[in-house]
Amino acid sequence: MIKKNGAARLELTGETTPGRPTRAEAEEAVRTLLAWAGDDPDREGLRDTPKRVAAAFEEYFAGYDADPVEALSRTFEDVGGYDDMVMLRDIRVQSHCEHHIAPFVGVAHIAYLPSNRVVGLSKLARVVEIFASRLQTQEKLTAEIAGAIESVLKPRGVAILIEAEHQCMSMRGVRQHGVATVTTRFSGVFDTDASYRDRFLQMVHAGPKQRT
Repeated sequence: MIKKNGAARLELTGETTPGRPTRAEAEEAVRTLLAWAGDDPDREGLRDTPKRVAAAFEEYFAGYDADPVEALSRTFEDVGGYDDMVMLRDIRVQSHCEHHIAPFVGVAHIAYLPSNRVVGLSKLARVVEIFASRLQTQEKLTAEIAGAIESVLKPRGVAILIEAEHQCMSMRGVRQHGVATVTTRFSGVFDTDASYRDRFLQMVHAGPKQRT
């Protein structure tokens, strides 16, 4: 459940907390890491790296300054009597593991059963992008996407499936390449009625997926 006050609201909207470091402090932190890794941050090839890394972080983690509720706020009640599943398949997911700040890349599949309103399809993809553009675990990402849709649209049910490969596992540690992590979240009729859940999963696997 998504709350709209206190710390929970800050987590949802991505509002910055007091004491956020300056850009100069962020760049100096990158210089420190470069030196700690064993290189010379003043050599020609690395001289502008702190600026580039800070700029990249602004792009990677833009979701902290975006509001998924606002992305879903414009809805439509005139659906011509349509009351079946609305599904987006193969939404590209690019996020970073909060444990190692290593990328994980994959696809998300989203479906919901409208109650009395629907939202523009691009807005669902935007919600995925917002939450993915934060430090994440795949489990939390899956739950947050579902929670935002439930909170704003109040549908009869939501189904989420995310499949991704984590570089914190493929590039370090056990170094297992090509291993997919799959997470799901079902609510409402997708949770209580197996026929809806099965149809969602059949539709997920019915077409080609983007590859990680």
